[in-house]
Amino acid sequence: MRQCTAFLVSKEKMSYTAPTKDMLFAMQNLAGLARISTLPGFEDATLETVEAVLHEAAKFHSEVVAPLNVVGDKAPSSWHDGEVRTTAGFRDAFRQFGEGGWQGIVHPTQFGGQGLPKLIGTPCTEMLHAANMSFGLCGLLTDGAIEALLTAGSDELKQRYLPRLIAGEWTGTMNLTEPQAGSDLALVRTRAERQADNSYKVSGTKIFITYGEHDMAENIVHLVLARTPGAPDGVKGISLFLVPKFLVNSDGSLGARNDVECVSIEHKLGIKASPTAVLQFGDNGGAVGYLVGEESRGLEYMFIMMNSARFAVGVQGIAVSERAYQQAAAYAKERIQSRPVDGSVKEAVPIIRHPDVRRMLTEMRALTEGARALALVAASYSDIAHAAAEDETRAQYTAAYEYLVPIIKGWSTEMSVEVTSLGVQIHGGMGFIEETGAAQHYRDARILPIYEGTTAIQANDLVGRKTVRDGGAAARAILSQIDDMLAALAMRGAQPVCSVMYARLSAGHTALASVVDFVVNNARTDANAVFGVSVAYLKLAGIVLTGWQMARSLLVAIEKHDEDPDFYSAKIATADFFANQILVRAPGIEAAITSASGTDGYLTLSDTQF
Repeated sequence: MRQCTAFLVSKEKMSYTAPTKDMLFAMQNLAGLARISTLPGFEDATLETVEAVLHEAAKFHSEVVAPLNVVGDKAPSSWHDGEVRTTAGFRDAFRQFGEGGWQGIVHPTQFGGQGLPKLIGTPCTEMLHAANMSFGLCGLLTDGAIEALLTAGSDELKQRYLPRLIAGEWTGTMNLTEPQAGSDLALVRTRAERQADNSYKVSGTKIFITYGEHDMAENIVHLVLARTPGAPDGVKGISLFLVPKFLVNSDGSLGARNDVECVSIEHKLGIKASPTAVLQFGDNGGAVGYLVGEESRGLEYMFIMMNSARFAVGVQGIAVSERAYQQAAAYAKERIQSRPVDGSVKEAVPIIRHPDVRRMLTEMRALTEGARALALVAASYSDIAHAAAEDETRAQYTAAYEYLVPIIKGWSTEMSVEVTSLGVQIHGGMGFIEETGAAQHYRDARILPIYEGTTAIQANDLVGRKTVRDGGAAARAILSQIDDMLAALAMRGAQPVCSVMYARLSAGHTALASVVDFVVNNARTDANAVFGVSVAYLKLAGIVLTGWQMARSLLVAIEKHDEDPDFYSAKIATADFFANQILVRAPGIEAAITSASGTDGYLTLSDTQF
């Protein structure tokens, strides 16, 4: 045995424990669970129900799914002659996932789902991906397919496909990307020709298809972007088609294999157990497909899937950050190295006693908790937007949720790369050794700012559709809520931790408000400058809005401290750290953004000078 293995973390320390207490704290005190349970259709979403669901989710994902995480990294999915075999154990775990109702937790009871609000589904999603991101991706894409069919599918397609998808018996995919068309979907070439029976023959190549082929379910339901003959050029000519791996008979039984072939799977940096397929449609006469919705509205429908997936990917960032934090904290408590710098003892101590390790651990914790809180608040906005009785309320919360989605996707995923990197750093040289498991979290996290739209794509969306289009109205509505929080903090100004949070959040509010004005006023006259700093705008919004949630957490923790001193004192300390070490960055980012112009160096350097 190599000597270095003496520094490895035990298997017990590499396990995952769902942070249900923190989740419940945010759901009750920040996301307004009590209000959600009063909405039409969500009356069963009581605290008792939530506690039961989270308990069962935590048990299932920690005991069944999490142990397969390292296994999948070491022995990933494999391809042979068009067939994909997933990691040993995945198939049985996915069967249990479906039988447990986890695929259908937020989907309508009409089609076999549990009909629970997104606010309850979101922590379950986090647990799934913290336990095993590669495994969880299959359900994530299936959720998107379900959402698209619920919105645009015909009654026949809904009845035939939704119950089996929601039950986890079949899975779904999203087929956008082609070899010549990455994020520019105007270049899609896949064709779909109408047949006499109103089906279509689909032909073309799609790449980067997550779980495009696997052995975990009886059937795979591909949702495919394609062009019909004579359709307009560009994105306006794209339609959406349902193309099953196996055709489905009128009685619901499976028929012949469709003309869809997996020609290869990718070899990736991370999420290795998740098969990323190259699919060939129609090499033998055309794959049978069915139009979803109306012709030439495919991109509109696909965005339903993409928005669902983008929020979920943001939650993935939170999930892998939590997993990395738990492992880093466990390692820091047992790794003995060096005497403390304060000279309090003469022998070597666990590295958690060293100031910089404590700083890194606290940063991991603060970033993860803040992002989780913001995602849960956004989930509650989505529930209100869908279920509130009043049109005005639904419109208000729809705008707020849509503004937050690119921030949650972009900020939480960029954050996850930073947090998992800190996890490797805390392990020191052992973090660079695969046996510790720290490197897997870092590798897995690296895809998150890329797929389902890169951070720049999220930032461009934040600028164009979410800020400029409404003149900054949605952003300013959220800023007004931060004003209310500042007023509450001011009333607690005699407490140093509140006065510090007030100062930092106030500066962050001013910075974000200034940048919203800058974007609205300059996006059309100096587009290169504004879009050149769009990622900085997204990150600034992420810092300030998670800081807002940390401020809310702080006040609740102060109020409830005596009920659970250990838990709430940790909340207070974490919020204080966020104020002093993370929120404090906001004014500097504002300065970088608002000083931007079309003459900045990165815009004036010629192509050959790079």
